[in-house]
Amino acid sequence: MLISNNSSRKILRLILLLGIVMFTRPFLNAQTVANDIRGTWLVDEKDAHIKIYLAKNGKYYGKIVWLNEPNEKDGTPKIDDENPNPKLQSRPLLGLLMLKGFSFNEQAKEWSGGTIYDSRAGKTYDAYMKFADENKTTLKLTGYIMGIRQFGKTTTWTRAN
Repeated sequence: MLISNNSSRKILRLILLLGIVMFTRPFLNAQTVANDIRGTWLVDEKDAHIKIYLAKNGKYYGKIVWLNEPNEKDGTPKIDDENPNPKLQSRPLLGLLMLKGFSFNEQAKEWSGGTIYDSRAGKTYDAYMKFADENKTTLKLTGYIMGIRQFGKTTTWTRAN
């Protein structure tokens, strides 16, 4: 039985399409998993919401988008007054970028290589994040010092509605 030229082309296109799908699928899955961290998270003290997003440089960042008590008793916005840099002490906490430069590590299933800023102490720490549950509603974030993960503190964030 002979296959027409038209049928041969259709079969060849189908094989090529299947090959492309099979080759790119692992990359698409990795990207989907990496982007699952995006969204708004309630910090463990339940006094702030942090929005994690993917920046144009391909890294993940997080900023404060809600505070339970955004103002001081006198009505002025809370500021970053614990920052060691005097030039930054007057910036408002609301909108403050506190997670910077995280990349997704497919093998470890974590976001690492970034930093977290603790506005309560005015300190920045190396950090990594990973999901604590399969539903991706709980996030464990560990900040550490001197490049040693064992010298760290872990907080648990939950996905905000």
